[in-house]
Amino acid sequence: MKTSVRNRFIALGALLLAGGALAFIAFGNIGQNLVYYWSPAEMLSKGESAYGTTIRLGGMVQRDSLKWDAQHTHLSFRVAEGPQAGGTSVLVSSTEVPPQMFREGIGVVVEGTYDRSGVFTSHRLMVNHSNEYRPPKPGDKHEDWKKTVSESDSTTARKP
Repeated sequence: MKTSVRNRFIALGALLLAGGALAFIAFGNIGQNLVYYWSPAEMLSKGESAYGTTIRLGGMVQRDSLKWDAQHTHLSFRVAEGPQAGGTSVLVSSTEVPPQMFREGIGVVVEGTYDRSGVFTSHRLMVNHSNEYRPPKPGDKHEDWKKTVSESDSTTARKP
């Protein structure tokens, strides 16, 4: 076999292999592994397709919606489109300890599933924050830096 013919067979085999890999990626069940990032309004507008799939829900923690029960490690709050009251929001329930920066009015991304009862069950909670570092001001106490969802008594829940 001549060298030029052999090189053409190798090139053809490489193209077929690359085409097969691309077809597997394109038509395989890779779509089942996707995690959608939606706002509360987008998620609610999806209707039936929002139930049961893993979703990342992004928005703001609605003011006066935060309830933290440290004794049972249960957190519930509403994720809203923005800081204004009366907008579209979704009730979120979580059994994990929130990040230290978590509070009302902060941007948040929660990952979990939405069920037919209207509750988004979160198994991952992340806060959005700026990249700016602010050193403590003179006179700031170390305890003030560590304020979390439970500012006074960690065993009581806030009422909406």
